[in-house]
Amino acid sequence: MNELTSIELHDGKTVRLVDFPKLRRKRTLGIVALVAALGLAWYLFGRGPAEAPAAPPPAVTVALPLQRQITEWDDFIGRFEASKAVEIRPRVSGAITAVYFKDGQIVRKGQPLFTIDPRPYAAALREARAEAASASSDLALARSDLDRASRLVDVDAVSKSEIDRLKARERAASAALAAAQARIASRALDVEFATVRAPMTGRISDRRVDPGNLVSAGDGGSGTLLTTLMAVDPIYFSFEGSEALFLKAKRAGAGEGLTVAVKLQDENDYLHQGKLDFTDNGLDPRSGTIRARAVFANPDLFLTPGMFGNMHLAAGGQVNALLVPDTAVQTDQARKTLLVVGKDGKVAVKPVELGPVIDGLRVIRSGLLPTDRVVIVGTQFAAPGSKVETRKGTIAPEKQAPAASIAAPLSGTASFAN
Repeated sequence: MNELTSIELHDGKTVRLVDFPKLRRKRTLGIVALVAALGLAWYLFGRGPAEAPAAPPPAVTVALPLQRQITEWDDFIGRFEASKAVEIRPRVSGAITAVYFKDGQIVRKGQPLFTIDPRPYAAALREARAEAASASSDLALARSDLDRASRLVDVDAVSKSEIDRLKARERAASAALAAAQARIASRALDVEFATVRAPMTGRISDRRVDPGNLVSAGDGGSGTLLTTLMAVDPIYFSFEGSEALFLKAKRAGAGEGLTVAVKLQDENDYLHQGKLDFTDNGLDPRSGTIRARAVFANPDLFLTPGMFGNMHLAAGGQVNALLVPDTAVQTDQARKTLLVVGKDGKVAVKPVELGPVIDGLRVIRSGLLPTDRVVIVGTQFAAPGSKVETRKGTIAPEKQAPAASIAAPLSGTASFAN
């Protein structure tokens, strides 16, 4: 049977046909290729995801707590005050003629500060001396008359009443002389008071009155204020403490003469050493605090009245303490905790009681053993109950940057014992 190889179309064109056996072979080869492709796709994509290898445990750094002897302190905020303060006011009235100091300088006791015009008081002094001379002359005359009359009494030339009169005259002249001498002393004081002198050594404020102004004397604060003077060596540091801190200090045996230390706002260490010298005789019932004071030597006059400072007072003797980095402490609601790693490599949580911070390290009062391995780096990766890989670290104190300002009283601090 002849196979059809071409077809003549109606428009006269001829189309060649493919041999049927060849067509069947091509179809078979295409099916085989399709099946192979589907098998390869199933092998590559139809087997599902491959199983991932197990992740290694997280790595953390652990260290034994640092054991050191420390001295705990209670912290207070206070202000420096002058040990003595005086308002300079005139004791006589008049016109200021001279000023002998520069504003803000250190003046010594007895140094002249102001001069008030002394001429009226010098004239009054001369007048008083003249009156005293007159009274002295009257007294001399009275005594002379009395002596002459007394010699005539024996011959009955003078009556007893005349003698009595002459004696009274002598006593009156003597009293007048004493009054004149008292006026001399008073007028001399006025002349002396015309020069206003420093009553003590200290730092003086600015002058409130310039030369040429009239000033008036007065009792109390009624006189003209010329300037103020403060004694700053030694200098006081006044502060207030709560009843709880007062009881704590009392039970620890704190009292007058106890060493205290102060740091200023721009200082990192407690550089200024002083002594506790005064505690008030009672607590303020309104605030529940008690007022106290320490005294500091200030030979270079650096400490100035009005300065704020942090003061610490020893709350007890030296104690052995465990310290960890403050960053290792975790907060669990109201509890403070530390993460520790056991011998089996598992993480456990330990509730602890915290103490003060010393050079970046937190004192642990209770809840921690010296043999506990504390997680100090990688706490975010150490879940309680999970296993971790540990790296050995060390704990060492580090100095902190000085605080920019003092915002509120501190509850307590500590320092390493020497």
